Amino acid sequence: MRLAGKVALVTGTGGGIGRATAQVFAREGARVVGCDLYPDGSAETVELVRAAGGEMTAMAPVDLASAAGASAWVADAAAVYGGVDVLVNNASAIRFGPITQLSVEDWSFTIRNELDIVFLVTRAVWPHLVARGGGSIVNIASISATRGAAFMPQNAHGAAKGGVLALTLQLVTEGGPHRIRVNAVSPAMTATPHTRPLLTDPASPFAGQVDRIPLGRVGEPEDVAHAVLYLASDEAAHVSGANIPVDGGAAALG
Repeated sequence: MRLAGKVALVTGTGGGIGRATAQVFAREGARVVGCDLYPDGSAETVELVRAAGGEMTAMAPVDLASAAGASAWVADAAAVYGGVDVLVNNASAIRFGPITQLSVEDWSFTIRNELDIVFLVTRAVWPHLVARGGGSIVNIASISATRGAAFMPQNAHGAAKGGVLALTLQLVTEGGPHRIRVNAVSPAMTATPHTRPLLTDPASPFAGQVDRIPLGRVGEPEDVAHAVLYLASDEAAHVSGANIPVDGGAAALG
């Protein structure tokens, strides 16, 4: 019950890391409010949480990459339980391509859905956390925020997630006087519904990458969710500005 009594807003709960985070949070006593673009996945997560005895509601479809969508969801989500204690900025969407081929549209799409989305949701949640007397924000960044990737041309993704880390640090300074803690978790390759098929395809760009992970396996969504849980909980009451890699040790390699 490490989150007992806390209201936690989690974005992108339709599957993967967002679903795992909702499940772990609910199991630890949080009242979870989620959202997703896809109603079916969102509803399934709510059913899984409730079947396990947890408390959760969610809204879908929700487009958090628009200012209106982010503001409307936060207002609705905060009203469910009368406030907010924790925000997990997990939702994202990516388009890949080398610098000579990635279109301006795809670049803008990625920045909007990986960086703008964090700003817009956080801006909407901020007054609720101030009114609460403090709280915790956990941003899902990426190992790509601090290093390049030879196996996948991900310039827009890396730039967006680098921005998430920079935004995290700035929010630390702005949130301190309000007792708002802001931290990040940076996963490496994680077996989500989107990536799992690539991990088993010998022709995919991910082939052979597991051999470069010191712990010998890719991450599971629950691995990330447990790091998020620590940062969201009162056990991390004096932690703000941290970036926890959840990558099996991959970031330690040259």
